[in-house]
Amino acid sequence: MQYAERQADHGSWAGPTYLTARVLTLTGTIVALDQATLEAAMEQLRAAVGVSDVVLTVRETIPKQCTARRSGKLLLERITDRTATYSVLVTAPDPRRYSTTLQQGSTGLPSTTGGLVLPLTLPLTMSSTTVSGSITAANAGSMATRPVLTITGPVVQPVITVQAAGGAVTQLAYGDQLGAGDTLVLDCDAHTAVLNGTASRRRYLSGPWPEIAAGSTATLLFRAASGSAPATLSASWRSAWM
Repeated sequence: MQYAERQADHGSWAGPTYLTARVLTLTGTIVALDQATLEAAMEQLRAAVGVSDVVLTVRETIPKQCTARRSGKLLLERITDRTATYSVLVTAPDPRRYSTTLQQGSTGLPSTTGGLVLPLTLPLTMSSTTVSGSITAANAGSMATRPVLTITGPVVQPVITVQAAGGAVTQLAYGDQLGAGDTLVLDCDAHTAVLNGTASRRRYLSGPWPEIAAGSTATLLFRAASGSAPATLSASWRSAWM
């Protein structure tokens, strides 16, 4: 956090606060039945803590996970021919701890189809199908989480409106069109907009990146200047903890 001194007054103005990367030290003891099994376990540990990203999971009452990579030397010491101790430093660039359960939802543009068809023939049958154009997203954690949003065309100038439980409303708008079969992936944490897996479309976005508040439920509304089936909005997210 940064502070700026208040002019002609007591105290300071506090700037925004952001968490740094999460640094973890993993320690433990390997106990094996014999020397060969111990050596195999040590090799398995060396392979598991390579320099690439790995998902670390803590089996609490609500299991949580983070993505981390080794940021220090693996300290592996043999104590006996059947036991060894280890210690390794890992860093998670994203400090949040996420639920191991990936939540998902999808919707088309709001529409109603069916109903009465003229001319009428007795007996009357009235049936219709309604698409709400909304997704309900719940975050059971203690920290706001950021969804990944996927829009599939055909749709012109789609808009995603996020209504928080407390009444706050944010909108993320895309100022271009998607053809039939086009897919636009919006990563609200990485702040990227990728069309069909390759082309950046960040320049066509306006509005803040949406979040789902801690311990709350948000409603994601899918609207557009125009569009037709099978245009859809899909969302995926995980509950997040500090």
